[in-house]
Amino acid sequence: MRRACGAGDRGGSPCEPGSIWSRGGRRRSPGPDDTADVKRYVNLAVTVAAVAATVLPALTGGTRAWWVLPLAVASSVPVLWRDRALIRVAVVVGVATTVSASLGAPPLLPVGPLVCLYTFAARASPPIRLLGVALTAAGLLVSLLYPRPDVEVLRYLSVAYLFSYALGTSTRARRAQAVVLAERDRRIAGEHAAAVLRERTRIARDLHDILTHAVGVMIVQAEAGPLLVRHQPDRADAAFAAIAATGRDAVVQLRRAVGSLYEPADQPLDQPGLDHLPVLVDRVRAAGLDAVLEVNADPPLAAPTDVGVAAYRIVQESLTNVVRHAGARSVRVRLDHTGNSLTVSVTDDGRGERASDAGPPGYGIVGMRERAHACGGTLHTGASSDGHGFTVTATLPLSAPAVV
Repeated sequence: MRRACGAGDRGGSPCEPGSIWSRGGRRRSPGPDDTADVKRYVNLAVTVAAVAATVLPALTGGTRAWWVLPLAVASSVPVLWRDRALIRVAVVVGVATTVSASLGAPPLLPVGPLVCLYTFAARASPPIRLLGVALTAAGLLVSLLYPRPDVEVLRYLSVAYLFSYALGTSTRARRAQAVVLAERDRRIAGEHAAAVLRERTRIARDLHDILTHAVGVMIVQAEAGPLLVRHQPDRADAAFAAIAATGRDAVVQLRRAVGSLYEPADQPLDQPGLDHLPVLVDRVRAAGLDAVLEVNADPPLAAPTDVGVAAYRIVQESLTNVVRHAGARSVRVRLDHTGNSLTVSVTDDGRGERASDAGPPGYGIVGMRERAHACGGTLHTGASSDGHGFTVTATLPLSAPAVV
């Protein structure tokens, strides 16, 4: 029973374009094979033209010696194999042309030697090109000076050979330029892909930091709200107000993050920085933690924009982890300006590294480390010096360029 189209097995349908020619005909190969076919056809056309320009005048010319036709064939047909053995083809073609001219039957136009000289100029390495020029010049001088000099023909053929070599040199230059342009396009494409990946990573980090912090604080406040409504209505009202404020702030930051996609690439992004840390700490304090912000900077700290954003996001993610996992009662955020660097540390008195067992692993610490590395800094995490709680410390250079 004949199998219909679309009833193919795991290897694919028998009616797919690639399998139609797999039997009973030649299968078409895409890509580089197409270029190879074009080169073969062009080479064949050039050979046919050389044979026609050399052999036909020999058949219709006045000289009827037996050696005219074999020399005409030898000076044109080998051009077909010039891509495989250029030097040997050039020697055969050149010797046949020189002997034919010396014996009194010069070709009307030495197409074979001209094609070989063009190939030397277009494809050969510099030493081989010099060898080809030397062989061509020697053959030209011998054929025109023996048995009697012919200055007019020498001028005419010299112009033809110079034009052939110049044409080959131009082809080689265009090929080299094409290679340079292709390499530039690949480099630009790679840079574009890397920029897209960096932007995707930045957006993913921002969304993670914004949402996890806001949702974490809102969950803590929402869980505490029903308990406070009965016994401490004032604190309950404050908890619900904090939930609303946190939600509004999250919406604003999300709008900024999404809006940055529509801004020009050279326009700076509207991101929170060091000036927004007091509000961030106050929001965590409203969630019930004893949160303190300490800034040790004299003179007042003036950090680059990328460093300020990184410091803010690192503190934000650290505080989120404290609220959600640490089970801490207090947390301290400290900024130290020492020399050319800014040290950001977040220390809590919670469960320490055991807090990582409270839930599945996330991307918080990974994202903080990536942010610190993007500014040329480092990030260290671990138990506090007194053995209680957990500490996140980021050291961010204030003058070093960002690492891409």
